[in-house]
Amino acid sequence: MGWLPWSSSESKNTASDGGRIAPDRSSRQKCWEGRDLFFSCLDDNNILDAIKEDKEARRKCGKEIAEFESACSKAWVKYFKEKRVMEYNRDKTIERIKQEDAAKVQDLKAQGWNPR
Repeated sequence: MGWLPWSSSESKNTASDGGRIAPDRSSRQKCWEGRDLFFSCLDDNNILDAIKEDKEARRKCGKEIAEFESACSKAWVKYFKEKRVMEYNRDKTIERIKQEDAAKVQDLKAQGWNPR
């Protein structure tokens, strides 16, 4: 990135009126591929939260995070990292609720309840 805003490498993402240009399909695809490679590395190294465990993630997945961060905007990188943790917590909550419901059904059946 250059010292002057008009000399930065981001100038290709700026319209003539100064507004930002949305990424095209191939840019989004590169971002998603970088994200998937990075998340795969995190999975291989048992790292869930790449924000809280940033040093460890960078140490073990340095190449992957560099590709991810260069292919995606900062906002997207942050969003995908937060979404990863949110989806993990959501899935664990759903799993816990299903187990609790199954236990309640078993308990009711043991008491003679018939669902039909």
